[in-house]
Amino acid sequence: MAIDDGITLKKLEVFQAFMALGNMARVSEVLGQSTVSVHRALHSLEAGLRCPLFKKDGRKLIPLATAYVFSEHAARMLSECETGVQRTREAAGFTSTRLKIGGLYSMTVGTIPRLLVGLKMRRPALDIDLTLGSNRDLMSKLDDGLLDAIVIALGAPPKSPDLLVVPMFEDDILFAAPLGSPYAKETAIDLRAVRHEKFVSLGDEFATYHDFKSAFDLAGFAPDIAMQVGDIFSLINLVSGGIGYALLPRRVADFSPKVQLIPLAERYARSQNIVLVLPQNRERDPNLLALSAECRMLRA
Repeated sequence: MAIDDGITLKKLEVFQAFMALGNMARVSEVLGQSTVSVHRALHSLEAGLRCPLFKKDGRKLIPLATAYVFSEHAARMLSECETGVQRTREAAGFTSTRLKIGGLYSMTVGTIPRLLVGLKMRRPALDIDLTLGSNRDLMSKLDDGLLDAIVIALGAPPKSPDLLVVPMFEDDILFAAPLGSPYAKETAIDLRAVRHEKFVSLGDEFATYHDFKSAFDLAGFAPDIAMQVGDIFSLINLVSGGIGYALLPRRVADFSPKVQLIPLAERYARSQNIVLVLPQNRERDPNLLALSAECRMLRA
């Protein structure tokens, strides 16, 4: 049996408020509606049910037995609907007390700790799960719904219109050398002058690798890569140990006192756009709004 169009959840809320308060003026005040709107909702609800709910006593409406019967069912309908909305939102990550954030290893010294401290100040009850990985790995986890938001380095905006990007800051790519290297006194590095050197790099799933490759493409030669690794910490240790030079973002400067970062010559200059990426359809999630606000503060 189809439910009449005159029966809506909003009218059920008005009806339940009237059954509890017994006065249209009080219902009007509590719900923020005019008494005319309250009266119209009750009357149209009767029309939709095709049976009377009230009798008139002067200007008053007196509930009939039918009103009390319907009120029991209306209470359950509203409760079930509210529970359903809540559980659906929780399944989508909205109003959850846990937020799953992904980030790059290279951001674990300054950027991510600052974000998490600020986020906890805004939402103290929020539990945060942090997953570290490469650009490719984090984007895949975001697409699969395993992460709520990620902080990554982008060379170009993501192609999917379903993703929202919040810009944070730009980070320069620099020449990384061990302390006391022959290049220690250089103010800028011409990559053509280091073509005989050995290098170490990250794998191609990392944004920094693509900046590394792009810079050497401009220099007109392929670098001699002694070793590729899967995380920034190993890469910095290889540089500090003299295994090879590297191109690294400025944000890793505090990772090791044994590594010197030197600017590249202007023609090879590269920078990374550090951004927050989240699903477009979750833009209004309170937890993600708080995270976005913290990310925008880093841009200031």
